Amino acid sequence: MKIISIIPARGGSKGLPKKNTIELNGKPLIFWTIKASIKSKYITKTIVSSDDDKILSISQKYKAEILKRPAELALDTTPTEPVIEHVLKNIENINTYDYLILLQPTSPLRDENDIDKSIELLIKRKATALISTTIIDNKVLKAFKNNKYGYLEGILNNEYPFMRRQDLPKILMPNGAIYIVSIQEFLKTRKLFTNETISFEMSNEKSLDIDTRSDLKKIQNIKLLR
Repeated sequence: MKIISIIPARGGSKGLPKKNTIELNGKPLIFWTIKASIKSKYITKTIVSSDDDKILSISQKYKAEILKRPAELALDTTPTEPVIEHVLKNIENINTYDYLILLQPTSPLRDENDIDKSIELLIKRKATALISTTIIDNKVLKAFKNNKYGYLEGILNNEYPFMRRQDLPKILMPNGAIYIVSIQEFLKTRKLFTNETISFEMSNEKSLDIDTRSDLKKIQNIKLLR
């Protein structure tokens, strides 16, 4: 089994400028994701895709392979899928690889154990894709919306608003830490989500994502990085 790890890390960021190189526990933020990827016992190749020379230099220092991303793929509005396509087009013998795993550097608390467990779950379940998630409060299922006639209706159905919360379905929110998809499937659909996508559940604590300076402070207080 051959797996490509793709770490997307553009230079621009509105919420937290230069966040991929900002220091977290004595190391650049991107270090923690590169480290987790390289320490995984299943990942064959770790590639950082970036438009920023400083990010690429740091990534090389920590033993990741690098790929310079064109400026048109590093805009605020650029979706993730074209970035993945750009990486795959630059990999020799791409058809010899089985899966790609997308690891965003803004999820530094996801470690190699999470990565390996998610890959093992994917293989065990024989799924074509996996998304890491965290459980959120399911009371939102009890909410209403106004329909086009101005009358209330449940956001999903009219039964959930009157059910006990313990009887409502569990709600899983993507936490942005891990996305895995069969390369064959991705090349066909250009999507990270398939009809056979499973969930890898992570704790709320490990699911913290860095978008602002306050997020950075929260993670520094948790002290899970090692």
